[in-house]
Amino acid sequence: MSSRAKHSETTRSKPAQDKRTVTMTGAEAIVKTLENLGVTDVFGMPGGAILPTYDPLMDSKLNHILVRHEQGAGHAAEGYALATGKVGCTIVTSGPAATNTLTALADANLDSVPIVVITGQVGANFIGTDAFQEADIVGASMPISKHSFLVTKAEEIPSRIAEAFHLAGTGRPGPVLVDITKSAQNATLEFSWPPAMDLPGYKPAGKPHPKQVRQAAQAIVQAQAPVFYVGGGLVRSGAHQELVQLVEQTDIPVVTTLPARGVFPDSDPHNLGMPGMHGTVAAVGALQRADLVIALGARFDDRVTGNLDSFAPRAKVVHVDIDAAEISKNRVADIPIVGDLKTTLEALNPAVKKAIGENGKANLTGWWTYLNRLRETYPLGYTETDDGILAPQYVLQRLSAIAGPDAIYTTGVGQHQMWSAQFIEYEKPRHFISSCGLGTMGYCIPAAMGAKVGQPDKVVWAIDGDGSFQMTNQELATCVINKIPIKVALINNSVLGMVRQWQTLFYNERYSHTNLASGDTQVPNFVALAEAYGLAARRVYSEDEVDEAIEWAMNINDRPVLIDFRVSKDAMVWPMVAAGVSNNEINYARGLAPEWEQDV
Repeated sequence: MSSRAKHSETTRSKPAQDKRTVTMTGAEAIVKTLENLGVTDVFGMPGGAILPTYDPLMDSKLNHILVRHEQGAGHAAEGYALATGKVGCTIVTSGPAATNTLTALADANLDSVPIVVITGQVGANFIGTDAFQEADIVGASMPISKHSFLVTKAEEIPSRIAEAFHLAGTGRPGPVLVDITKSAQNATLEFSWPPAMDLPGYKPAGKPHPKQVRQAAQAIVQAQAPVFYVGGGLVRSGAHQELVQLVEQTDIPVVTTLPARGVFPDSDPHNLGMPGMHGTVAAVGALQRADLVIALGARFDDRVTGNLDSFAPRAKVVHVDIDAAEISKNRVADIPIVGDLKTTLEALNPAVKKAIGENGKANLTGWWTYLNRLRETYPLGYTETDDGILAPQYVLQRLSAIAGPDAIYTTGVGQHQMWSAQFIEYEKPRHFISSCGLGTMGYCIPAAMGAKVGQPDKVVWAIDGDGSFQMTNQELATCVINKIPIKVALINNSVLGMVRQWQTLFYNERYSHTNLASGDTQVPNFVALAEAYGLAARRVYSEDEVDEAIEWAMNINDRPVLIDFRVSKDAMVWPMVAAGVSNNEINYARGLAPEWEQDV
């Protein structure tokens, strides 16, 4: 039974008739509830309004990791959740601490990441008086979270926290905030377990409608140019094996979006790579020329579709999603299926097998001839830099070869994120962790920290840019003190690389405020900074140093390690579809676009 299934079973259990009760404070109830829900690790920072809870926390079984910034706590919970499939947890105080978690809440909301953020709040009698460190965090978080609770009574604490974990981890996963007043933490209650939950109207989709599944199966076996468009929802549902089975029996190509990297093996020839703005030409071409798009846990994001009016113009759409609100939101679904993806694919696989038996299997030879021609003509690659400085793509290719597919890779946001998606080979789900929908710079280091806490036996590489890194690098102190030995590959080009690329292409090379260095002087000295935090660190300038440096880092496992890879500021991410234009206008390299063939 999966951890999510176990959790759902626990939180749905009816209270026993002879439950024993224990008198305790609300603060003690917070800790006890987390323990009873099976939480083992939390990320947080104490402060006045949450201080009552930090006292019993000291004696609990929970592994609390003291962060250096509350945003880092939120991103660490995200990394933990994505690496493990469990619900991540953060505990912080009121006011600025709570508002510091808003970025992580928004990030988790767009990427459907299950986290629970518990915040302290001023005493109930002080709410609305502009009390010290008071902020309406429930109101602020409501638009960017799955749900938010305000708890003012001690006796409500077990139920609200249990509900929060149930909401976060079921249906379409997402972040839930529980704001608990200091007065509720200090008051007493009669604690019993399990608590009653009251979530009227909350009924996550489960089994798909059989008629829709049969229609999808018929469409799949009849299509001449089909493609599976796979999004992060398939990772969240744990349906990767069912997808592999479906591909095996249909021979249909697969494209995997940024949050879905690894959910289908890169080594499988059916995998055309990532679609969209910086996707492969073959993946973009498959969607543009398809006669059937089977969208699995994907939301037709603008970074995939480009100009929506010209996206996949010939295709019928089968759209499977657990969230009914996503169906036909951006692209009308000809065959809509609302349901859990794993359950749906478990039903779709035999339906397709039956449809093949009745109708025969479509001949996709011509389709694959076209796609393979695109793949061979426009492979992923890069040109050597004109300035002779290290190419970032080379660094990531070598990191992939040496660290391998068993490592977990987290990234910040920028060029290095796209190169990491392109040039590292992923074979397994939950091994690529990144901020995809919100594009949050500063995500990488705390997310890597959370992933390593959740998967301590895995090698975790944090691939960051020098701009993104400087937003949250203080969490390296957290890693050192708590013995969380992440490995940092700093792709350092001394500029805000992605913004500079756009300035090069669309703003006549007017580099307005994207330089992070002063002439030849870089501030800070990243090796010295890392060593000041207690990391092992070194700098790499040339290709002949790369392999040895990565192997050196792989052999250090008693503390975090950082490699400062000095790369060219002129390196660009290709292919590229400019924002808002048709995917038909994809540039394979600057000034060169594929000549799309009109017929398959």
